[in-house]
Amino acid sequence: MTAMPQALSTRFLFVAGMTLLLFLAGIVLLPGIGAYADEVNAQSKPDVLGLAAVDESQEAVPAVTHNTWTSGAPIPTAVAPAGGTALLKNEIYVVGGCVGNDIIADTQIYNPVTDAWSAGVPLPSPVCDGVAATVKNVLYVIGGGSSPGTCSNDVYAFNPKTKTWTSKSAMPTARCSMGVAVVNNIIYVAGGNVGDSRMTVVESYNPATDTWTEEAPLLVGKSEPTLGVVAKKIIAADGYTTSGDTGDNEEYNPATKAWTNLASDPTPRNTACGGGKGSSLYVAGGYPGGGPGTPALNLTESFQLSKNKWATLAPMPQAAMFAGSAVYKGRLYCISGSATFQGSALNNVQIYQP
Repeated sequence: MTAMPQALSTRFLFVAGMTLLLFLAGIVLLPGIGAYADEVNAQSKPDVLGLAAVDESQEAVPAVTHNTWTSGAPIPTAVAPAGGTALLKNEIYVVGGCVGNDIIADTQIYNPVTDAWSAGVPLPSPVCDGVAATVKNVLYVIGGGSSPGTCSNDVYAFNPKTKTWTSKSAMPTARCSMGVAVVNNIIYVAGGNVGDSRMTVVESYNPATDTWTEEAPLLVGKSEPTLGVVAKKIIAADGYTTSGDTGDNEEYNPATKAWTNLASDPTPRNTACGGGKGSSLYVAGGYPGGGPGTPALNLTESFQLSKNKWATLAPMPQAAMFAGSAVYKGRLYCISGSATFQGSALNNVQIYQP
């Protein structure tokens, strides 16, 4: 056989060697390339059944457990009752309050997101057993007493931008222990008392004009009612009358300026924590009557306006009366209060998830 020329021999060996290397590389690389192709193919297909794997690096949204109570950080200075409690710019303001026989002007601010308290600008004067409401990011504190046995008609407004309190037009009727609600940027103050007199008086305040208007009176004169807004109607449940506790339940339509009787609360009480959320009014705890030392209720109920019906819900972990009330992101916050009538104030923050 004729010998292969040197150049051809070198070229043959080079080609053969490269072929072998490519063959061996294919054994290693092709599975990886196939896996990559499968991944790309899978990502390009729509997840019709919704079965794609969840990216665990993303923080999961916690599930909501309904009809349950949880607790928040305790309030620094326990009060029973407060001078007023209201939500302002996603924080809950507890202003003034009774601490034993003393009345304070402190402003205590709770942040539900961080579960932390901070101190705010104190009221111009001490207030206990009044009400508070917010309209267009301004907090209003109305009525209440600055000394034991007195009730005022003072109105103070707090502007969080300037961090200052200013006096506003006085409420026509001085009183304590009333209920409050806001509809269409108008503040409604219902019921209350001066001494032993329980009132039917309802007055509304327009912050835009700094003026007060007399509204149709309650059907039943009472103090310490639980008020809430449902479907732009004001629900005024429970309270205390000249003859004792009442389950009286009334609806006020600001458009027609008329009150309508509703199904009574099966459990008459006063000084309950409560507020409107969605289609219902929620009422928790309260005082059932009985004099000094009587324990508070831990009963939680809802009143559904569309069905004119009451329902029993999960009880409060700590029974409380005179607790401050606020609704934030669908949750009812019941702050401080007392476990017994004329007992020491609690520092609890109890949160109900409907």
